[in-house]
Amino acid sequence: MIKDVILHLERDQSYDQVRDSALSIAETLDAHVAGVAFAYDPDANFPAQMLAEMRAESEKGARATIARFEAAAQRSLISSESCLVVENELRFPSTYSSLARRFDLNILMQSVPGGANNDALIEASLFGSGRPVVVIPYIQKGILKLDRLVCCWDGSGFAARAINDALPLLEKASNVELLIVLNDRGDSAQAEIGGIEMAKHLARHRAKVDVKISRVGGIDVTSAILSHAADCSADLIVMGGYGHSRLREFILGGATRGILSSMTVPVFMSH
Repeated sequence: MIKDVILHLERDQSYDQVRDSALSIAETLDAHVAGVAFAYDPDANFPAQMLAEMRAESEKGARATIARFEAAAQRSLISSESCLVVENELRFPSTYSSLARRFDLNILMQSVPGGANNDALIEASLFGSGRPVVVIPYIQKGILKLDRLVCCWDGSGFAARAINDALPLLEKASNVELLIVLNDRGDSAQAEIGGIEMAKHLARHRAKVDVKISRVGGIDVTSAILSHAADCSADLIVMGGYGHSRLREFILGGATRGILSSMTVPVFMSH
């Protein structure tokens, strides 16, 4: 069950639709939502007075963001709380990831080209919180619906974990597609059998499931997933979050990075 949600609040008012999508998820699941805003504690070789002014200005912007969140939550009649965290910019992804461990679901916005860079925040949350993450596109329009969900299935433990974590959403969806992307290197027969068995598992959870097979030719797996999601007007993509360990730190794998950079619909990820 998903009973509480944490949301990273974006300062730029033009991205309030991300907040509204998070509130709609919480409302659908009858879950509590916590909005977290960061005020950056400058770590620079400036005079003390200048640092104090910079910190005060950052806190002012964060409090304005919280005020918008609280007003929206009150309008939605959703159980909510807000939190202001003052932290150094380089440390805040780790701090936020630690906070997310105490919630069932973590919601963030996709990075904006030339704007808000949430890559470090998403990476820290995905690999460090132990909780599933929903990444909302910065171009999101309107609230998040749950009419059609696409689950990416390749038989891996990562995919199984993501689908299991997303069950509360899958059970409420009008239609769930279990998408299997096949290329020349895969065992087609085994993949299709595995998809049928996973579909049976989801059906036992009262999810309305269809198995879809996508045979890729000249396009990569990432493009195949995004193309299918666009063709079927998916509201949410569910997939495992892949990464590689480097010096005891994780970096996003190619497929994960490709999805997050090119996504046009929200993506639910677990690692």
